[in-house]
Amino acid sequence: MTRMATTVPDEAGLDDSLGFSSDEMMTVAASRALRNGLVCFVGIGLPSTAANLARISHAPDLVLVYESGTIGAKPTRLPLSIGDGELAETADTVVPVPEIFNYWLQAGRIDVGFLSAAQIDRYANLNSTVIGPYDRPRVRLPGAGGAPEIAASCREVIIVLRQSTRTFVDKVDFVTSVGYIGGPGERERQGLRGGGPSLVITDLGLLRPHPEKLYLELTHLHPGVDLDQVKAATGWDLAISKDLVRTDPPSAAELLALRRLKSAG
Repeated sequence: MTRMATTVPDEAGLDDSLGFSSDEMMTVAASRALRNGLVCFVGIGLPSTAANLARISHAPDLVLVYESGTIGAKPTRLPLSIGDGELAETADTVVPVPEIFNYWLQAGRIDVGFLSAAQIDRYANLNSTVIGPYDRPRVRLPGAGGAPEIAASCREVIIVLRQSTRTFVDKVDFVTSVGYIGGPGERERQGLRGGGPSLVITDLGLLRPHPEKLYLELTHLHPGVDLDQVKAATGWDLAISKDLVRTDPPSAAELLALRRLKSAG
């Protein structure tokens, strides 16, 4: 895991040169993408950490929905699983799992969903099913879970994964969760309610769909990362935004809040 150093301004009583890991950069970037008042479908791991970081910092009215049926969860520590009792104890309400999917998710009531995968292609289609041919895979992965419904139905989707030629591939071995399929108009032809991926966050930078063509293009480089490094970690000819900029490093306040959150409990 890469650890970088940055000098941060005086925030929350801190004025120091702090190191941060690539995972911390990814988590902070994901947290920043969540606006106050959104309804967010959260998965365990980095998405849950990012969502709770946003809730305790800049987005206190962020509504966290977990697949287990908890709505408006406000955990005081990071949950170990979607069945962690902390989620139910701190939630506004708890509903049956079928209601989460049928009434909330598939009905288009979720603003943003988090996804990850083993593979992604240039149109943000995701594979979490198999590596290799489906009938004779080299690796059988955990599978879909609720990911296809999240990809199809949320108003926007944020994808978080580490970037390498193993994950950023020219063609996914299996389409578990659709992004923009093959380009403009494809989601609409399939009758999908959701808006599709809006942001891909990696350990190297940020990518967004081209506003017209919908293929992913690099819009941000994380601190300490160079462009050749990102190109070398991508299994297709990566498009670069003409407005490419650097991601702001985590602030002292963000790092302090994140580390307190991860150490709680």
